[in-house]
Amino acid sequence: MKIFISSLLIFVLLITQNTFCQQAPVGVANLKVGGLANMKGLDNPHPILSWQILSQKRGVVQNAFEILVAGSSEKISANIGDVWSSQKIVSNQSINVAYPLSNLSGGKDYYWKVKIWTNKGQSAWSKPCKFTMGILDAASWKASWIGNETINKSDDPYSIFSRLSARYFRKEMSLKSVPVRATAFISGLGLYELNINGKKVGNAVLAPTVKEYDKEVPYNTLNVTSYFKQGTNAVGVVLGNGRFFTPRYEKNDGAVNGISASTNYGFPKLLMQILVEYKDGHTELLKTDATWKTTSNGPIIANNEFDGEEYNATKELTGWSTAGYKDAAWGAAELVNPPVGKLVTQTNENIAVKESLKPVSIYKTKNGTYMLDMGQNMVGWLKIIVLGKKGDTISMRFAETLKTKDSLYLDNIRSAKVTDKYILKGTGKEEWEPRFTYHGFRFVEIKGLEYAPDKKDFTGKVIYDDIPTIGNFETSNETINQVYKNAYWGIRGNYRGMPTDCPQRDERMGWLGDRSVSSYGESFIFDNSRLYAKWMDDIQAAQKESGSIADVAPTYWKIYSDDVTWPISFLIIPEMLRKQFGDTVTFKKQYPYMKKWMMYMWDTYQKVNLVLKDTYGDWCLPPESLEIIFSLDSTRNTKGSLIGAAYYYHALSLMKNYASILKLVKDFSQFDAMAVKTKTAFNKMFYNADSGFYANNTVTSNLLPLTFGLVPENEKQKVFNNIVQRTLTLYDGHVSTGLIGGQWLMRSLSDNGRPDIAYKIATNTTYPSWGYMAAQGATTIWELWNGNTANPAMNSGNHVMLLGDLLVWDYEYLAGIKSDNSDIAFKKIRMDPYLAPGLTFVKANTRSPYGNISSYWRRGKDKFSWDVTIPANTKAVLAFPVTDIAKIKEGGINADKVNGIQFLEIKNDKVFIEIGSGVYSFSYNNN
Repeated sequence: MKIFISSLLIFVLLITQNTFCQQAPVGVANLKVGGLANMKGLDNPHPILSWQILSQKRGVVQNAFEILVAGSSEKISANIGDVWSSQKIVSNQSINVAYPLSNLSGGKDYYWKVKIWTNKGQSAWSKPCKFTMGILDAASWKASWIGNETINKSDDPYSIFSRLSARYFRKEMSLKSVPVRATAFISGLGLYELNINGKKVGNAVLAPTVKEYDKEVPYNTLNVTSYFKQGTNAVGVVLGNGRFFTPRYEKNDGAVNGISASTNYGFPKLLMQILVEYKDGHTELLKTDATWKTTSNGPIIANNEFDGEEYNATKELTGWSTAGYKDAAWGAAELVNPPVGKLVTQTNENIAVKESLKPVSIYKTKNGTYMLDMGQNMVGWLKIIVLGKKGDTISMRFAETLKTKDSLYLDNIRSAKVTDKYILKGTGKEEWEPRFTYHGFRFVEIKGLEYAPDKKDFTGKVIYDDIPTIGNFETSNETINQVYKNAYWGIRGNYRGMPTDCPQRDERMGWLGDRSVSSYGESFIFDNSRLYAKWMDDIQAAQKESGSIADVAPTYWKIYSDDVTWPISFLIIPEMLRKQFGDTVTFKKQYPYMKKWMMYMWDTYQKVNLVLKDTYGDWCLPPESLEIIFSLDSTRNTKGSLIGAAYYYHALSLMKNYASILKLVKDFSQFDAMAVKTKTAFNKMFYNADSGFYANNTVTSNLLPLTFGLVPENEKQKVFNNIVQRTLTLYDGHVSTGLIGGQWLMRSLSDNGRPDIAYKIATNTTYPSWGYMAAQGATTIWELWNGNTANPAMNSGNHVMLLGDLLVWDYEYLAGIKSDNSDIAFKKIRMDPYLAPGLTFVKANTRSPYGNISSYWRRGKDKFSWDVTIPANTKAVLAFPVTDIAKIKEGGINADKVNGIQFLEIKNDKVFIEIGSGVYSFSYNNN
């Protein structure tokens, strides 16, 4: 688990538990060092510490650091590291410093600070922040699992459209004084909301995030000190179903009437203990047991992720989480069997309401309902303010598009009912929003209102994982900008504690193949490091003993097709985490399981030294007709056997790299020998040497071997020429790849000398293209290139898998912000932007583990300007499309005369220079 000290201007510090800590600047010599913010629930006894350095000076390099860790705020304020004092360590490492000792205690707060020495001066101590350890051993859990498995009148748990009301639990306790510290450790399955003395704890929604529940059960650690008072206190928890109690029930986990059932783990259940600490050192432990009271007869009479939430305000339990509430009608909580999985701390952020949107219009339909348009395809729910008589029902049904002006387009929603219902209590204006469901929507049809509502009475709550947005991107081309905006909305709309494929229909699964390279592009926009590290744990938890990896994780649909291209995400994404964030923990932890999968696939499916297994092909490539989903033209479809074999070779390359880093010599030799055999066999089976193409000469069939290094050196140009020829002539400069080929298309075109074709693909507005989607009014990315005309049953309007490597190309090629392959995590930055003839400017930034990186180039008639920001403790290599460094100025001075700018070489008609940290303003004349 990582602990971050991330600084923005005046120390905006990211922490995992949905909070930000802001500190005033400290330090000398214009150095500013952040402090740690409140990380909670760590169960790694060796936390990983990072900090960022801010300085107005150029070329700042850290030479040494010292860390103090203390057991109290008083000790750390006095600069006493009674838990650990690192002493001065000579090192330039400022990210991912592992706490070296094994002396941290579960459930305890620790405080730490850091100071550094640099080539420009020494900082003062940073201000302290704290982290909280989770429960480190199972014996420390004293609470019991409780539940309420009573089936009431509104419940219908065993139909395919499973329906279950929320479960409420409460307990009162008396405190002898105001506690100095109170910490809650809670696992509420599937979803919980914790209330203390009538107040909701924290800002998380739909907590905890999902897991492979028969292997791992997540818990949250929450600081609840401020919610308690001296005297009698009340603690209340309401449980929703989430993905623990299935939204589609079938006894044999099969399919009924074409509707896919999903894994059911049982009725909701709760485990919680709250450690209360007093000033005199005494402690109390409030824990769930049979003395708690419970009811299922509350206002949330149904909650289902696919179908929506129903709330009967006439059944509200007013004051149920406050002291003195009359709960005589409530029953005793049942002691229930614990879930099968092991309790683990949740290592990723919870979900939160991240933005609120107001509708752009509302009007009455000919059906007497009201149609609300949010103006943006979003994910979340609707908060309403309504009036009516007691017992009136207001229903809201959600959809991404309209069928007619007066009706929703629901075919692509499949079996999901996507309907929220609110039954009024009739007491005047009533406000409501759901707790345990969410929707993917732009339009809402509202039924049951007896008056004309005002759009100000409705608010769209945008929800996704509480991770920071770290990147921005803008160009002079409005198509690129709109596609980027659509991608931004689509990506965050599908962050749900796992990266989902879609947010609107009866699916919402973590398909592995959708995110292998997409995760890389996302990492420039969002700090998705903890989300994807957690997802790797989910994938590993779902791995069979044989080594087989599921297509979907967590396995709410249990699909093990033994495809190559979907499970390989388990190998690809850890490399993204390593390169982009410097995360070396994830690939090391997962390496044995990666190897297990590799050998399983080889031993099970290898023929003539090739793993030819494939299930999905080049999924969702653009078909020849706007009306069909899958191409019927064999010349467009890439052979699945080639895809499987090429991707397995790529997997061998990844494993060789991991084995090399880990110094596993035997493993490296084994994978290398397998790769040599595979390469020879691959070219023998698929390569047409006379014509210079692979298999049936699709762009994907040539692209994969070229990108993965399967093509003999002297044949590369011939193969690439076939990619160019087909793209420009057969497809008129449009994309012809699906999910698989699209993951490598834009970079491969650019790396092989044709970035102009990539730019044309990026800016097209005719079918098939991302720009076509935007031109048709899309505000997110479609599942299909022809998503507005193809069979609507498979037409998600919010599906980011077809982005491929577009966002990587945006940042690394158009903006020129790329991490070096060796000095990872942007310790060394490569900046070589493609100055596309159609662009007059590109402006981008991303916040790396070391700090903010920005690139803003613009081109006028006679002058090119490029403003660059490089964070402290890093360096960058910049490329300029000139052949003489004397032509380049920085701050109006010849660059070769500026201290700190080092000339490297002239290569491929470009001048390469190296710079240290700082803010730079370069320019040169075009003539």
